[in-house]
Amino acid sequence: MEHVFTSNIKEILKKHFADATDDIFDKSLLLQYINIKTKSVQRGSKSRASFANLYAIYVLIEDYINKGYNSKGKYINYEGALFSVLLRRMRELPFGAKLQNHALNHRMNEEFKKYFSNCEYTPIVRDLQTNRYWINENFLKIKVSKKTYNLAKPIIEIIDEYAKAKTDSFMRFINQCKQLEDIDKENEKQVNEFILGLLAPNVDARLFEIVCYAILKNFYKDEKIYWGFSRKDLKEENLRLYKTGRTNANDGGIDFVMKPLGRFFQVTETLDFKKYFLDIEKIERYPITFVVKSEDTTDDLLKKLHNDAIKTYGIDAIVKKYMKCIEELINIPRLKMIFDVIKEHNDVPLVLNEIILQSKVEFNIDEEEE
Repeated sequence: MEHVFTSNIKEILKKHFADATDDIFDKSLLLQYINIKTKSVQRGSKSRASFANLYAIYVLIEDYINKGYNSKGKYINYEGALFSVLLRRMRELPFGAKLQNHALNHRMNEEFKKYFSNCEYTPIVRDLQTNRYWINENFLKIKVSKKTYNLAKPIIEIIDEYAKAKTDSFMRFINQCKQLEDIDKENEKQVNEFILGLLAPNVDARLFEIVCYAILKNFYKDEKIYWGFSRKDLKEENLRLYKTGRTNANDGGIDFVMKPLGRFFQVTETLDFKKYFLDIEKIERYPITFVVKSEDTTDDLLKKLHNDAIKTYGIDAIVKKYMKCIEELINIPRLKMIFDVIKEHNDVPLVLNEIILQSKVEFNIDEEEE
């Protein structure tokens, strides 16, 4: 597979291996995997960036180089890198601050196997008893003709280059947002089109969650409820939506919570009913609203979830218990309708400001970096 960043990969390889570049690229499954994982660079800030699995590879190879095994050999005798050290290093890398342990423990190996099912090797080797990790050296040593090449340093450079490209892309996105902040009313259509452009199936999952939050927060803020502990003691309060953590964190948490109603929101891009039912089970079947990155109608979405669940469970009573917990499905068309209401209230600048604020938090961008 060739894409825009493939040329960057081959350029780095050529710097190290000259005429052997094409043969090395064709023979190395790890390079081909990295090539697959870096295709999002061509789609800018709106595409999903794949850092967790790449960084799992990165920190193990970095450890391999730091210990000198790329030159002195005898990696077979290495006691292995400690998990805590590797995870801490992953979180020091760009976009890595909130990465979880999944990539190191199993996710990278599982995904690699999905692409290269006939490969006899596993990229990440680990000892569960000692919590030590290794990169499988078979992936780093590639033989072309009669010469063996070590890919450790080029792979580090390739992943560094990818992170730099994505950082530049997100900075352009932030700068574009800031430019739109100052746009005059005659061109407010441009701001609206920009925000609506973030409500699309191909948008990066984190950006989609951010724009959903910005829109829903500013939609619900004008709705009021009256509540109290007695009829004589009622108070008026506006609905407030809160983010509960970083986006797309795979931490099993709930994305948004609304006060004072205690309403839960979960943003998702999958149509796998198991994910919905798992989220419902985690909160002991408490009612939950799913914000779905799909342009399908809510009726079609609910029908698909129900039918797929029936095929697996085969018992309608069980499926109905889960389906009743879905308080509401908010799809992309519904989000666009909500945004129309926000435009009528002249609150689009508030949405844009929230997108900028949450994007800076999400992508670890501070004023000094700008």
